[in-house]
Amino acid sequence: MASKRGTQTARDMVLSMLVILLGAGLVYLFIPHDDSLDPVRPITYDTELATARRAAPYPLAAPVGLPETWRATSVRYDGQSDHGAVWHLGFMDPDNEYAAVEQGDGKPDAFIAEVTHGAEPTGENRTVDGEEWERYEGPKYDALVHREDGVTTVVTGTAPFDSLARLAAALEAGEN
Repeated sequence: MASKRGTQTARDMVLSMLVILLGAGLVYLFIPHDDSLDPVRPITYDTELATARRAAPYPLAAPVGLPETWRATSVRYDGQSDHGAVWHLGFMDPDNEYAAVEQGDGKPDAFIAEVTHGAEPTGENRTVDGEEWERYEGPKYDALVHREDGVTTVVTGTAPFDSLARLAAALEAGEN
């Protein structure tokens, strides 16, 4: 008896693909999904902040008193990055724009360029809570930058400058 192996045709392959696509379509139809849900998954960062503050060589800044409409979305601390000890805390503002607090104790210019995705200084400053912040603008992110005591704090993102300033004004540095 001759083997059928090797005699499959392109028609058989197309029929197999149709069966697979039909199965995938049925799975999609019967698995519940709600496209109206907010894709942003808020996080809490209290534990990470406390842990990072114990490890950091400088006082880490985090917002105090922001309304609940500001949702934390990402947090991380790296004590030995290319930019020194680096702290990151990301948010979605009330208008669903991204804003982040970035701190590092490495070389400021390289750090600023990385966390702002290449934003450039405008030569303008903005006073936030009595402190001068440099204004940066870029193709992806804008930023407010504050340099102090070997630590660079950057508030950056797609959010407008008023939202960035609101986040900067809420920052309080602390140590554990």
